[in-house]
Amino acid sequence: MLDKVLIANRGEIALRILRACKELGIKTVAVHSQADRELMHVRLADEAVCIGPAASSLSYLHIPALISAAEVTDASAIHPGYGFLSENADFAEQVERSGFTFIGPRADTIRLMGDKVSAIKAMKAAGVPTVPGSNGPLGDNDEANLATARRIGYPVIVKAASGGGGRGMRVVHTEGHLLSAISITRTEAHSAFGDGTVYMEKFLEKPRHVEVQVLADGQGNAIHLFDRDCSLQRRHQKVLEEAPAPGIDAAAREKVLNACRDACIDINYRGAGTFEFLYEDGEFFFIEMNTRVQVEHPVTEMVTGVDIVKEQLRIASGLPLSITQDDVKLSGHAFECRINAEDARTFMPSPGRVTLYHPPGGLGIRMDSHMYTGYSVPPHYDSLIGKLITWGEDRDIALTRMRNGLDELLVEGIKTNIDLHKDLVRDSYFRRGEVTIHYLEQKLDA
Repeated sequence: MLDKVLIANRGEIALRILRACKELGIKTVAVHSQADRELMHVRLADEAVCIGPAASSLSYLHIPALISAAEVTDASAIHPGYGFLSENADFAEQVERSGFTFIGPRADTIRLMGDKVSAIKAMKAAGVPTVPGSNGPLGDNDEANLATARRIGYPVIVKAASGGGGRGMRVVHTEGHLLSAISITRTEAHSAFGDGTVYMEKFLEKPRHVEVQVLADGQGNAIHLFDRDCSLQRRHQKVLEEAPAPGIDAAAREKVLNACRDACIDINYRGAGTFEFLYEDGEFFFIEMNTRVQVEHPVTEMVTGVDIVKEQLRIASGLPLSITQDDVKLSGHAFECRINAEDARTFMPSPGRVTLYHPPGGLGIRMDSHMYTGYSVPPHYDSLIGKLITWGEDRDIALTRMRNGLDELLVEGIKTNIDLHKDLVRDSYFRRGEVTIHYLEQKLDA
């Protein structure tokens, strides 16, 4: 087992990683910016190192500072969490070259799946269903690009190969707008990601967002942990998730779960990962793979009983998976509401001092948060301040517990999106499991 892990992140995920390390008897090193001295995991870690000013570029994204912190504390491994450098292949490579273990996939795997074009090609080869598209990057031949769009069928979506987080994509409904859309997306992609490569796919008009959680040890063993529905999104950012996804065709589900597990073996995947799909009319279409632990991993943990972060740590230690596919059993239903420090109506960030924090309790309720009364939410980072997760024997019970949990949750001194979640869990379409990825924005517009 690893001896000491440096946690290269902040907030609730840093605290989550610290707790898993403590359960396994692993010592911890917390790194923090000057703005994050009072974070809970910094107080609880065995050692803490300040790595720079508040700005992410000078702290959590500053690779030399992170490597130096690992060196001075004699850490044996670095866990990147999610966000920041978690899917940065160069970071993974430098961690390994410096003599430390990167708790995640190999650098070449991150590169393969980070480029959407190469990821789609790899998934096709592995038998994972993909969206009809250009089957590669778009060239400079306008006639060829127009012909590709006609073959796919309008509407189409032009995407940046290195894009993510909802950036670098443009929907095109008619042929007259295609060429300008390609040109604009190329320019934006080069500016935002340093890579102007774009590709084209069929635009699905009423899909759901369904993803499959996997674990693989890089030793020929891989398992899936069933699926999640993340369709409630605003500007391509997830707001509320659940597991398993409701109303999925059983045969299609079984096929895609097995395909994801087999794909992990085909690409020699190592660690935790998530295959993301659009689901429409009983069919799955692969869109990307996240090569890290996801924000919404707790809903999967609640319905399978598998501690995903502890499995990450075991795999990084060189151990095989502690469970087989036959050991994974689906039990009940779970929801997760992302609690953000932001205005529930305008979505403007709301940093400041938390004057009162009271988490909910009771059977089947879990609160993952670094918050405490007196904590000051800094203005420099993502607005996520916690995740309320509920479990029940069935979907109705889990949803009832979520409604009760949101009613109990108190956060004062700053604005939060708790009222938005109270509305969503009482929404008739959501209660029936009938929402698509467009539903929340349409609801907010209305």
